[in-house]
Amino acid sequence: MKKSVRAGTYLAPVPVVLVSCGREKEANLITLAWAGTVNSEPPIVSISIRYQRHSYKLVEESGEFTVNLVAKDMVRATDLCGIVSGKDTDKFGLSGLTPCAGERVSCPYVKESPLSLECKVIKKVEFPTHAVFFGEVVNAIADEKFLDEKGKPVLPSDLLAAYVNGKYVSTQETLGSYAYTAKELKK
Repeated sequence: MKKSVRAGTYLAPVPVVLVSCGREKEANLITLAWAGTVNSEPPIVSISIRYQRHSYKLVEESGEFTVNLVAKDMVRATDLCGIVSGKDTDKFGLSGLTPCAGERVSCPYVKESPLSLECKVIKKVEFPTHAVFFGEVVNAIADEKFLDEKGKPVLPSDLLAAYVNGKYVSTQETLGSYAYTAKELKK
């Protein structure tokens, strides 16, 4: 039996990402679970940031950000980046993560991330508690060990972390692959 509950943002699981923003000495990281894919061609992603966060100002001013996917071995550093403010803390130094100069944007990407998406803001939509920044992906930087023979990123299903009900979880088990049910339809 089902029962109505208070309306809320219960969508789960969601990706946990580290968004890097800001330039040089002001470079910062923000841990977000509110990020997503918006469009395929051109590739567009979204991130949602509270107005009072230090990173909001950095993304607003620069018009750029980088979405760094979080591997399981990055969860501790990712959590640290989510509980302190970049206004008075060097999150790269605190977390032990390595900033690398962006290739197509002025903000860094995270060396330890298996895949980083460099984005230029194309639109911002304001809501009561958060602003959603839509970023066109202008470059993707992948760890070479996760590239197939054609140079396309292929991330193992057990590599990444996700976020569910306040917990970081593993994406350990593969349950199927795109269009695996097509064989059933042909019968």
